[in-house]
Amino acid sequence: MSAIRVLIIDDHTLFRSGIKLLLQRQSGFEVVGEAGDGLEGVKRAKQLEPDVVLLDLHMPGVNGLEAISLLREEVPKAEIIMLTVSEDAEDLLEALRAGARGYLLKNIETDFLVDSIRRAANGESVMSSQMAGKLADAMRMPQKGTTSDASPEKLTPREREIIVMLAKGASNKEIARTLDLAESTVKIHVQGILRKLNLTSRVQAAVYAVEHNLVSDKPT
Repeated sequence: MSAIRVLIIDDHTLFRSGIKLLLQRQSGFEVVGEAGDGLEGVKRAKQLEPDVVLLDLHMPGVNGLEAISLLREEVPKAEIIMLTVSEDAEDLLEALRAGARGYLLKNIETDFLVDSIRRAANGESVMSSQMAGKLADAMRMPQKGTTSDASPEKLTPREREIIVMLAKGASNKEIARTLDLAESTVKIHVQGILRKLNLTSRVQAAVYAVEHNLVSDKPT
């Protein structure tokens, strides 16, 4: 299996160096490049075609949110993970809606970052655990449209269970284990959810679940 090609975009040189060193010590990763601002990062991504882009939010010039849109146009196959110190609910939702595959805080553990990059490269959504609850906070803010006008009534009871777990950041494997299903069955259910709700990603499904009050604020 080929190594996951990673591009790091962050305006702090020491932070980039730290992440690069961390990933070089792990098997299955190749840091193909780095950049100190959003515009340069987009140029580097177009040249290097990484599998995963680690992107800071607050940078001079072209910031992370602006860079996501450019990256989606220039390197649509690359998965984007926002790696930031911002715990702001609006930043979270804007990043996900712009096309980020995930949203991680810089204080996460090394193992969680490594696992998140692997999961994102495999097409899964990733999010710091404390940010999952922030989705609900984001939806309480004004002037936020919905990701889809399709009714939740289109979903079967099983699909409703799964979309709630997506909103809580669960992987297909975790959903399969919790619901005692085959992982391939979970994938089929996820595809059905996206089709019925006119969505294109697991992240959009997660946001939809919160917007339509499918996720309880009570701990499970």
